[in-house]
Amino acid sequence: MFYNEYSFWGMHMFWWVVWMIMLFWIFATPYDIPGQRRTKDSPLDILQKRFAAGKITNAEYQEAKLILTNDLVK
Repeated sequence: MFYNEYSFWGMHMFWWVVWMIMLFWIFATPYDIPGQRRTKDSPLDILQKRFAAGKITNAEYQEAKLILTNDLVK
């Protein structure tokens, strides 16, 4: 009835684009929660946090740090 002049498709396509942008923003952002820009911790950062919390000894920390730094150099 009202769609003979194709005025329906302009707004229809607009909403498809809006929904696609929203879905991309929610599911394809490289962050845990959209809008929260927090980077992932590197293995060395995790090791330092474990050492600071007292979960590993100094010898374990030095050994793991040596392994991680040698892997990063290669």
